[in-house]
Amino acid sequence: MTRAWRWIALLGFLLKEIVVSALGVAWLVVQPRLRLRPAFIEYPLTVTTDVQITLLANMITLTPGTLSVDVSDDRRTLLIHALDVADLEVLIGRIAAGFETRILGVTR
Repeated sequence: MTRAWRWIALLGFLLKEIVVSALGVAWLVVQPRLRLRPAFIEYPLTVTTDVQITLLANMITLTPGTLSVDVSDDRRTLLIHALDVADLEVLIGRIAAGFETRILGVTR
């Protein structure tokens, strides 16, 4: 797959995640009882360059229900706030397999 196609795939994946997350947040909001499980997550970064970290942080922030808060001084951890975390390991795995893998594919 060429780099251009990897960028298109990354943008398509981001759009899908935005739509799915927006629907998920909307569903949470319309429930009669608001049962949120908010959490701050220390996400271990695989991406290393400033461009990669910035791209990941911005994509996470663009996705409804999540917000990138800070990057550690050693640039190994990204602090993320999530609106509803049922399983921490699942969320970390989804970010790693989804956004991070695709970012590495387009920036290397």
